[in-house]
Amino acid sequence: MTEKKVLNLRFGAIALMVLLAAFSRLLPHPPNFAPIGAMALFGAAYFSQRYLSFAIPIASMWLSDLVLNNVVYSQYFDHFVWFYPGCYWTYGVFILIGLIGLITLKRIKFQNLILASLLASILFFLVSNFGVWFSTNMYPKDFSGLVTCYTAGLPFFKNTIIGDLVYSGALFGAFEFAQRRMPSIQLKNSQI
Repeated sequence: MTEKKVLNLRFGAIALMVLLAAFSRLLPHPPNFAPIGAMALFGAAYFSQRYLSFAIPIASMWLSDLVLNNVVYSQYFDHFVWFYPGCYWTYGVFILIGLIGLITLKRIKFQNLILASLLASILFFLVSNFGVWFSTNMYPKDFSGLVTCYTAGLPFFKNTIIGDLVYSGALFGAFEFAQRRMPSIQLKNSQI
């Protein structure tokens, strides 16, 4: 098989896994138990073209957001929602998590994946809660309001950590298994 065909099959497999992870958000789950950090890390680790490391996971998340906001949560909106309030904080932290993946997952090892996943969870907690404090009127715009916002987010933090670890394990484990079973998506240089 030519290298170009391998790259195309590999790209398709990676993109499909990211898309499936994004749409797993439609399944019932505990609050914040989601594949967001794992998708960003997975894309960063396996896409050879760096812009795809960010573009494919963000596009997949945006598509799943369209369904979530306009079907699942449609009762909360009085119009079609292309971008929900606060999405820029989520997509921004998604890019930062991708950068963590580029740095920590140059070599995909168990300990690197655990570290990247935990860093992704912490970063998501810090940025998303700051975004809620900054972008809404839920909390006073002072240090006390910021602390209150972070405190209110603490019960969800555990699920963020567990979700990132579980989804990272599932995505990375499934792809490593698939590479061993299907040489057509495997490269000689273990990563692209």
